[in-house]
Formats: sequence, C-alpha cells, structure tokens
Amino acid sequence: MTQAPQAGAADWASNHSSQAPRSELIKRLASELLAATETRDPVPPLRDRVLEMTLEDAYQVQDAQLQHHVANGRVLAGRKVGLTSLAMQQQLGVDSPDFGYFFADMVHHEDASIPAGNFISPKVEPEFGFVLKETLSGPGVTREQAAAAIGEVYAAIEIIDSRVADWNIKLVDTVADNASCGAIAVGTTPLEVAIEDLADVECSLLIDGKIVASGKGEAVMGDPVAPLAWLANVLGEQGVALEAGQLILPGSFTGAVPVEQNTSATADFGALGSLTINFS
Repeated sequence: MTQAPQAGAADWASNHSSQAPRSELIKRLASELLAATETRDPVPPLRDRVLEMTLEDAYQVQDAQLQHHVANGRVLAGRKVGLTSLAMQQQLGVDSPDFGYFFADMVHHEDASIPAGNFISPKVEPEFGFVLKETLSGPGVTREQAAAAIGEVYAAIEIIDSRVADWNIKLVDTVADNASCGAIAVGTTPLEVAIEDLADVECSLLIDGKIVASGKGEAVMGDPVAPLAWLANVLGEQGVALEAGQLILPGSFTGAVPVEQNTSATADFGALGSLTINFS
C-alpha cells in the first residue's frame, strides 16, 4: 500500500484551516488520518483545528480515505452503522447515527488471535452481522425491503479504535475517522433467529469470561433492521448501493468496553450461539 504523507499534516491543518481551499483541507486531513492508521500515532481532535467543520466535510474526509484504500487494492467487505443507541447519541450530542466501512483484510472469525498492537486504544462492541442476499439501493428503501434483503444473521464483534487522541471525539471527529472502525469479527455459523425477533434477542459482552455488559436488540435504534434501511437511504442519496454479499453491522447492543493484550472478548447470544476473539 502506498503510505500516506506523515509529516506536517497536523501543523498544516492548524495553521491553514481558515485560508486554504476546502478541497485541499479535506485531502490534508485524510492524509493525516491515513498516517495515524499506519503509525498508531493519534492526532488531535479535528474539530478544534478546522474552522466550522461540518458533517459534510467529515464524510468527505472519510471518503477520501476510502478512495485511497480502494485505489491501493483493498477490497470493500461491508459497512458499519454507529451511534445507534440513545446513550451514545446523547454522549456526543447528536440525534442520528453515523456510518463507516471496512475491508476484507479487517474481518476476523471465531477464535481469531488479533494483535492488540494493531490498534491505538481498542474497544469492543457486540453486534449482529447481516449478510445481504439482495442489493439495497436507496433512497426510498423501506424497513420491510431492508428486512427482506437480509440473508443470514451472524454473531459479530466490532473492534472500534480512534485515530483521534484519547477518544476525545465529537460527531465530526468520529465520522472523519471512519466512524472509529478498527476491525470486525463475525461468526461462521448463522444465528437461527427470525428477522422479526431481532429486537428481542439478548446479548452479553464478556471479557475473559466475565460479563461486563448486556443488552437487547431493541437498543439498536429500537429495531436492528432500522439502521440498515437508514444506511441504504443515506448512501443511496450519494449514488452508492449496499451490494448483495456485503456484511453490514447495524450497531451495538451495549456500550463499548476497552480491551488489552492477552484478553478475550465474547459476544454471547445465549442459546443462539456466541463468538469469541482473542487479543495477543
């Protein structure tokens, strides 16, 4: 992969945010975050260094990184929706979710050994993983159409990470930073659950075998299918479809919990199954 520019990006952003053309600033911020991903050296909050940074600006920074990775041969595997719980929205002072992407080389499976050093400050969230059997093209996708497009439902864990120092983020910071996506883990055996029952499913997050958080599917926007329809419609307005075969993570059952080297994380769906990953 071509390495992103690393020198001077933070200084440039702080010194030129009000004078530079917006398009040039977007490119520089994307390069800064790309460099932070490579070096594990986090950057200061973007919102403090960009004059009146908007949500549109933040998504442009995110997309610039996506295009960089795709141009260098990485394969898009799916999308994630974040900030789907009321608690997280209140924490960041927002009233809607956000979204990001992940590549095939970011996806792990049951009992994976994942180097903790791949991340800056990782946390884990238990989620569903939806594999689409049909393409969803918004805008105008209904909840019913989204539900019908889900082929299989899997246990999943999102490893979130922040290239912004100390998790000092607001909405524009996390959006620009690919919705704080670090990696994905997904089971290999589908959960035997009806789509209409997803909101009632219970899941516990365990660290080293001890329950640290629990929640129900209804914590995900009241209905885990709702974020899928929302995402299809938001991307559809940009001319982007959710393709059949892609993996979509609709949001977490619980708050995020930090993990360290030599620990394990489990998303336990009770009788439906579980997924465990290990940090080496």
